[in-house]
Amino acid sequence: MEFATPLVPARLIKRYKRFLADVTLEDGRDVTAHCANPGSMMGLATPGTKVWLEPNDDPKKKLKFGWRLVDHENGHFTGVDTSVPNRALKAALMAHQVPGLPAYDLVRPEVKYGQNSRIDFLLSGNGPDTYVEVKSVTLSRQPGLAEFPDSVTARGAKHLAELAQIVAEGHRAVMFYLVQRTDCDAVTLANDIDPAYKAAFDQAAQAGVTVLAQACKIDPTGISLGDPIPFRA
Repeated sequence: MEFATPLVPARLIKRYKRFLADVTLEDGRDVTAHCANPGSMMGLATPGTKVWLEPNDDPKKKLKFGWRLVDHENGHFTGVDTSVPNRALKAALMAHQVPGLPAYDLVRPEVKYGQNSRIDFLLSGNGPDTYVEVKSVTLSRQPGLAEFPDSVTARGAKHLAELAQIVAEGHRAVMFYLVQRTDCDAVTLANDIDPAYKAAFDQAAQAGVTVLAQACKIDPTGISLGDPIPFRA
């Protein structure tokens, strides 16, 4: 998935109110960028961090820049836009290029299920329907190891319980962790950050929910799916 417009580099001043970030562009201008990430962004929002922004000229948008990447300045990047994984995964599903999720005739996003929830993707075709919940993973506190979540997520625990119910109803359910970091080759749960999520995950796994994890290929031109990586329970 290529970015709609070429990204421009900047330096982070501060991130605040979750969805806003003040940055300094290379020409010295200070601007405010939209930050499409409701999480804590632990380890990614240190003032002075090099970031990449996507400019836009949409008259309907108040903010003319969107924060897309953190540049670790060692050849590695982290994608901070949590909407990107679903777009990248949808393209791969349509092309039948996701290991662990074989070809399906129909890929439907945002289908209602559970208690006032929407599943990221409902896959239909041969065999039982497959419900796929996608989580963007950006936290890393140990070299090479990504972790989810980066903050308490009652919504995430709710989704796991609903996936378990889907399995009980005779369908297939998949918890899909998409790691938006190029410096990690495995993913696990941040049990210390959200023990309730860990407990919900264990119950879902025991109920038969499948767990898949995949890396991303990231640079300032775009983001695409990489190879499957191990999930460490």
